[in-house]
Amino acid sequence: MHSSEQPATVSVHAPPLHIRPRVWTDVARIFSTVCNPFLTSLALFVILAGAKSHGTNDFWVLLFNSIAFTSIGPMIYIFFCYATGKISDLDMSIRVERQQVFGAFVIFYALGTIDLVLIHAPRFMSAAMAGFTASALIVQIITRSWKISTHAIGITAPLVALTYLFGREPLPFMVLIPIVGWARVYLRAHTILQVVAGTVLGAVSTVMFFALFHVA
Repeated sequence: MHSSEQPATVSVHAPPLHIRPRVWTDVARIFSTVCNPFLTSLALFVILAGAKSHGTNDFWVLLFNSIAFTSIGPMIYIFFCYATGKISDLDMSIRVERQQVFGAFVIFYALGTIDLVLIHAPRFMSAAMAGFTASALIVQIITRSWKISTHAIGITAPLVALTYLFGREPLPFMVLIPIVGWARVYLRAHTILQVVAGTVLGAVSTVMFFALFHVA
């Protein structure tokens, strides 16, 4: 005689998904580090040098004469200030410590603009460097009383410049602007208003100097 009893079913419940409490902090730090102004300007001038150069030698000449003033020189100066105790951390979190640093940045960018003009670099590159100079000068002035977001400037200005150069192709990367802005606010490095102000300054300075240099 066959048993009519059905085999017992065992219900298996998947364990609940637990997200580490600091995961969003780590994500914010990643975007904040990868999209810091030194690296975004480096990426910008690599692209500009590649697009505007005539051959390999010309590419390296244009690249070195730009990133020496936007990335290499400023980064060495930042590390020097940190090593000698002039700034408390590499992010320059303390507002009063930023004034001297940004004064040096203005000099770096101004010399870079003059250098690119003297070597007859493409106007696109000279205009971009002049925009960095103006932004650094304004930041140096604002920093005396307010901590505007240089990360917002650093991600916005290159993307606006690339949009001028390539048209619609870079537009999907514009999503990096709010992501970087969110990261800086989430890390409590800036307020929303400071991020918005940096975004506006980066866009306006780029557009203004592209107009002054007659960059189409």
